[in-house]
Amino acid sequence: MPVHWYYNVHNLDKDYGSIDGYLNPRNPHPDSILWRSSFLPKSTKSDILHGQKKYWGKRGIHYHQHLKAGDNTLNLLLSAELYRFIILHGEFQIDQWLQRYVQVMLTPGWHCDTYVEEYHRTFFANYGEGKPLLSCGANDYHIGSLSLVPGLLAGLEAVGQTDPAQLMESALTLVRSTHDNNKSLRAAADFTRILIHLHQNQSIRDTIEQLPLPGVSVKQLAKWEKKEDREIVGGKLSTACYLPESFLASLFLSWKYDCNFRKGVTANAMVGGDNCHRGVVVGAMLGIQNDIPGALLKGLTMMNRLRCDMQLQESPQLLKRAS
Repeated sequence: MPVHWYYNVHNLDKDYGSIDGYLNPRNPHPDSILWRSSFLPKSTKSDILHGQKKYWGKRGIHYHQHLKAGDNTLNLLLSAELYRFIILHGEFQIDQWLQRYVQVMLTPGWHCDTYVEEYHRTFFANYGEGKPLLSCGANDYHIGSLSLVPGLLAGLEAVGQTDPAQLMESALTLVRSTHDNNKSLRAAADFTRILIHLHQNQSIRDTIEQLPLPGVSVKQLAKWEKKEDREIVGGKLSTACYLPESFLASLFLSWKYDCNFRKGVTANAMVGGDNCHRGVVVGAMLGIQNDIPGALLKGLTMMNRLRCDMQLQESPQLLKRAS
């Protein structure tokens, strides 16, 4: 999270050195372009920035300045929320989930992220104009479109829904509701198929070799794995968020570090760019095939949000202990 959207890796190295654990973000962020972004909610139904509005338009502001070591960014908070929502309701229904999405995003204090991605801003701008929830999504093809897919699939598995066709339908329905773009839907379909295969105890390399993945060459991955990470991600492939290249970069890192979770997620962080959202793909794939180091789990504040001895309240104050 602290090295998110560092496109100059020399700045990344200068600010954080060699990463081997969770760190706090530092201000100023030398590569931040938050000063170029703006979002002016037209009503309370679209105000998702809350107290963070004052930082937009200023130079050097870290996108995640108020998060602490071990915290997750907004999209991953939503993924955890979706996981719990499915378990507590026993199913996934897109209309119910979008109502919950609106509820938490409009609740001050639910998240403390300074940056809110463009697809959220578009969704709530449309919602504020009175559009139906299923018509509020953006034509967006960023890799952040895949952020909630692992939480969705894990939640469905937990309630006994494991049919591959149903999992695929749910994943595409979810992604389409916020990222209605063919590139996002293609990546979501491929990512879902990969995770289903990995869950069936197939290896990462066997899965990539066997599945027909558009634009993915196993021979190329085998050549690239002999190179330095930054020579490939940042050299051959962009570190930016745009699909399908960002998805290919994620598959490369998952292929190269298929047997080592820590090395894989660390390598993803160290190449910079949109490493948070590439990290969803890399972390999910490596996490299925490998043990996750206990220290990383212990330091992850997200673990408490995954607890299902918490019940959802009708009010937007969110949570209460189950009796």
